[in-house]
Amino acid sequence: MSENSILSIGAPGFNVDRLVADLQATADRKMKAGVYADARVARAEKTNLVNLRGSDDFVSFYLTCLREAVFVDISDFEIHERRRFFTPLLVAFKKAIWKILKFYTYRLWSQQNQINGLIITGLEGMEEQTAARLAALEQRLARLEQQASGHGSP
Repeated sequence: MSENSILSIGAPGFNVDRLVADLQATADRKMKAGVYADARVARAEKTNLVNLRGSDDFVSFYLTCLREAVFVDISDFEIHERRRFFTPLLVAFKKAIWKILKFYTYRLWSQQNQINGLIITGLEGMEEQTAARLAALEQRLARLEQQASGHGSP
């Protein structure tokens, strides 16, 4: 940082390069272990999916991300109120509103979850079929190339 900086953060014995290297090593280890392959990371890294498109693992990674993010969360959640006045009354009111909304939307959410599950299952099935066909064609091509090279030589 320059001498004219408004803010400078540091500590004696603090090695920024070592910290960055440690963080990178930890992230690499966790990526290899599959820790970052969940839906939240997929949403945070969706711009990286564009960069992965040329990768052989793109489709399987993308389908895994979809599988983990496919269902609408219809479970209850904690209702908090930040206002100081009438807090218990506001929380009770919000809980009542949530119960009414849940009553009217639960069936819709359930149907959407069913549709989402069927779609991802269909996509996974199509990917498995395509991979199997591709493997069979690659084996057939290898056999034909082997036969052609065997017949072509004296």
